[in-house]
Parts: sequence; structure tokens; C-alpha cells
Amino acid sequence: MKRLIPLIAAAVAAWLLPYGLGGYAIHVVDVAIIFAVLGIGLGLAMGVAGQINLAQIAFFGVGAYAVAILTTRAGLGFWTAAALALLAAVLVGLLVGLPALRMQSHYLGIVTLGLALAFVNWITNATVAGRAEGISDIPVPPLFGVDLSSEYLFYYVELVAFALALAFALFLTHAPLGRRLRAMRDDDLAAGALGAEIPLLRMTAFVLSGLYGGIAGVLYAGLIRFVAPETFSIANMFLLLAMVIIGGRRSILGCVVGAVALSLVREALLDVSAYAQLGYGTVVVLVVVFAPTGLAGLPARLRRRRAAGARAALGPFRPYERADAGADGDLLEIDGVTMRFKGLTALDQVSLTITAGEIRGVVGPNGSGKTTLFNVVSGFYTPTSGRILFRGREVTGAAPYRLSLLGVARTFQNLRLFGDLTVRENLLVGLDRTRTRWVWRYVALPWSVLGFERALRERAGELIDRFGLRDFADAAPRALPYGIQRRIEMARAMAMAPALLLLDEPAAGLNGEEVRQLAEIVRSIRDSGVTVVVIEHNMGLVMSLCDRVTVLSGGKVIADGAPADVAVQPDVVAAYLGDSMAAPSESAVEEATR
Repeated sequence: MKRLIPLIAAAVAAWLLPYGLGGYAIHVVDVAIIFAVLGIGLGLAMGVAGQINLAQIAFFGVGAYAVAILTTRAGLGFWTAAALALLAAVLVGLLVGLPALRMQSHYLGIVTLGLALAFVNWITNATVAGRAEGISDIPVPPLFGVDLSSEYLFYYVELVAFALALAFALFLTHAPLGRRLRAMRDDDLAAGALGAEIPLLRMTAFVLSGLYGGIAGVLYAGLIRFVAPETFSIANMFLLLAMVIIGGRRSILGCVVGAVALSLVREALLDVSAYAQLGYGTVVVLVVVFAPTGLAGLPARLRRRRAAGARAALGPFRPYERADAGADGDLLEIDGVTMRFKGLTALDQVSLTITAGEIRGVVGPNGSGKTTLFNVVSGFYTPTSGRILFRGREVTGAAPYRLSLLGVARTFQNLRLFGDLTVRENLLVGLDRTRTRWVWRYVALPWSVLGFERALRERAGELIDRFGLRDFADAAPRALPYGIQRRIEMARAMAMAPALLLLDEPAAGLNGEEVRQLAEIVRSIRDSGVTVVVIEHNMGLVMSLCDRVTVLSGGKVIADGAPADVAVQPDVVAAYLGDSMAAPSESAVEEATR
């Protein structure tokens, strides 16, 4: 109930606001609300999904111009035109999002900016869009006899639309889909390995951006009842960008605060608009350098400082229950795989078979192709030749998310945790196994999404307790010690309930006690029915942990067999163990394999 009090107070204040404002002031507030809706759309694309979108003002223009053209040229009613305008904005969002499938970073920003410029050029020169003069005489939106030509009354239409848009954005951001968008923003490779359909998520970000741009355009057309190219200029695009950056692009509420605040400041500085533009730019630079999370991120930074002295401890790992003997036989077959990068052959006719229920070690000197092999198996690389079979099914070149759904999970040589998600949220990304067909529920059945989220969080709590992470559940992983991050990554991989777990140097950087705990965890994972393949340089761990060991050198398999047998082969000694261990004694081998 205490959480509802601020919300109720804000709602009452917003409802009563027009009673204290003059005619011009209510106009300024109406325009500010429209920019707030625009800011939410840009925040979803840039802040939540990490897609650089400089075409938001074009989506805004598509919504407004579609209403203007359909009502004044085609004779449609306002709300029919509004529905078609939203559809048009979403379709344009899909079109603008296509480059995101092949490019990212500043390249995507340049392309989307170019598309926005193309839109401005079109409306300036197209007869149907009224050219530079724009389109006037847009009809007043009818609403049960209410006179919406009054900006005071239209304010309430905007307020309801804004409240619904904000509520949906907040719901989406904290639901499974929004969490996947944030995971993609932080690390798209890791998100793909956890089952996120990256191309679809990128397109989703632009669809949402287009939808919110269309809503803002419809509201603008209904409020002003006149559209012209200067409203949708690149200058206004950069003003919108400044609003989102200053408020905090990774916070939906921050985007709203930034949009409203800068809209009001802009009106206050109309008499010195030339200097105001310089001021906006300066503030944006200062925010990016000194407060990259914007105004919305300041409370979290203060909380982290206060909690800096808090003590937390890693709890003990609670072993998995031993599974009954499952299906045996070959789980993974790698048949004659070759991987070339231009003139470099990273893997050369590599063949090996992983039996269900074993712990297989893959060792070799640096540059021998171990991680490349994992990248081929997990779908990051498509081999030049050869094939991969998983559970008897060929999966050569399958996308990482498809392999994830089939039961392949992995960790990475260099940690790839989602740094801006909490430990709990990292695990929730792994636990979420929903697919594309689930998306419609976010609009049609939001309560089912909330129920699913509760179930996910219960399972995440169980996983957190099993891996001893209770004290760190709500912390950002990047602020935690390295050994704890390693355990989080393994817990996240196990959240996927895999049949095959690929561990890429899991003992790297761990101390002796942490290595002992790692061995205990891996054995328990294997006993639960999961097949484990380990790349590792710690030969003591490999010899004591693995049932079989495969040795790579120069991209080729030079040995494969039981640890004791592999350790004494001359090729292995020369390629990996070094000349100083050219003749290990039988007792030394026995000691290493205990």
C-alpha cells in the first residue's frame, strides 16, 4: 500500500494540473507530454535494447502526416486515420530496423539518421504532404461530444494515452521480453547463447519505437491540427536525443523526466534559442562523461556508495540430486570439422565423440583451436567443412539460440555476464525458454505474463540458493569478485536445464579452494544427468576430474583417451606439457588421476 501512495498522489496532481495553468502554459504541457511519449519510444530502442535509433522523429512524422493525409485527402474519420497511422509507423519501424540485422554501433546510427533525413526531404517536396507549407485543417478528434478543440480538454486525452503508454513500457521492461532486450544490449553473443533470438529482438526494438512515435504523431495531429516539415527536423531529433540522455536512457521514467524537463526549459529559453542549443549540447557532453546513466541513475549510484561497506559471503553449493541412469550412447558427434579464417586454419579435420553422462576434457596449448571448437559447437561459427550432430540430429551452422533450445549451454573464456542486470536477472534470462509466438501475450494476456514471471522468480530463487548466491542476488555482477562471477556464469548456464554443458576455462583466475569447489560443482552437475565438456589449462583439475581427455595442437586432435593414457603420450608431452615432463613416472600419473 505504501508504494501506491506516491502513484496516487502523482495521478491526482496530474489530473488537477490544468486548473492552475493559463492558455499558453497548458499548450506547453501538452507538447511536453507528446515529447515524453516520444522519449519512451526512444528509451525502449536505445536504452533498453541498445539499438542506436536516430529516426525516432521520422516515426513521429509518419504518425502525424498519416493522420493529416488520411483525414484531409482521403476523407477518413480522425480515429480511423489514427489507427492506420499507428500501423504505418510500426511498418516504417520494421523497415528502419532492417539495417540493425547487419550492422550495429555508430554505423546503425548513421543509417537511421540518413533515413530520417530522407523522410524530411520527402515531406518537404511531396505534393501529397503539402510540401514546405505542410497540411492544415486537420479535423478535431470526436470523442462522445467532448470539444477537443480545447487544449485543456485535449490534455486529458493525452494524459490517458501517456499513462497507458508509460505503464506498458514499464511492464515490458521488467517482463521476460524486456529483460532479454536488456541482455542483448549488454552482450548480444551471450544473450544468443542463452536462447535469445537476437534478430527478432532487434526488430522488436524498432517496432516498439515506431509504435510510440506513431502515438506521439497522432496526439500531435489532434492537438495542433497542422503539420509541417520543421516540426520533424533533425534539430528536433537531437533535442529528443538530449532529453533521453540527460534523463537517463536506460530508465523509462528517466526518459520521461528528461523529456518533460527539457521541453519546459526550451520554452523558457525561446528568447535565446541560439545559445540554448549550445547549452543542450554542453549538458549532454557533461552527462555522458560524468553521469552516463543520466539523472535517473544518480539514486542508484548513491545507494551503491552507501552499501560499499556492507559484507556479503558466498554460501556453500548444494549438490544436485543424483539422477537415475539416463539414455547412454553418443550425445555429441564432431565429424571432420575444419574451420578456416582466410589463410588461418584454426581446426583441421577434427573428429571426436562425446558420450552422454561423461566429463570430457579438451586441452592443448594456446592457439590450438579449443575455443574455436566450442564456438563451432555452440553455433557462433559455421565450420568451413564437416558436420556437428547433437543427439543424432545434424546441427551444423544452427543459430546459437536454436542450439540453446536443444539443450546446449556454455560459459565463456572471458566472462560474459550481463553487467547491468542483477545476478537474479542474469539467471532469469537463462531460465526463460519462451519463443517468438509468446509475444502476443504481452498485449492480449498481460496477467499470464505476470504469472509466468512469478514462476520464473521462484525457480531463480532456488537456483540462487543452490549455488550459494543469496547475498549477491540483487547485486550487479561486475561489482563482485572474480571467483563469484565464475560461479554466477555457471549457475546461469545451468538455469537453461541443458543436456550438454560446455565450460571454457572455468578454473582460470581461481584460487586453490575455489578450484576444489569447482570440481565438486562439476561432478554434481554430471551426476544430475548433464554431460560436461571442459576446456582447461589446469592439468591437475583435468586429470582428477575428467573421464576422458582430448588433446588439440595446431587445430588437430593428437590424442584422445583416459587421462592416465593421454598424459604419457610423447606427442602430448612435446606439444603441451613441455620437455620438463617428457618422462613422467607411473606413480606420478596415478597420483594425478586420483
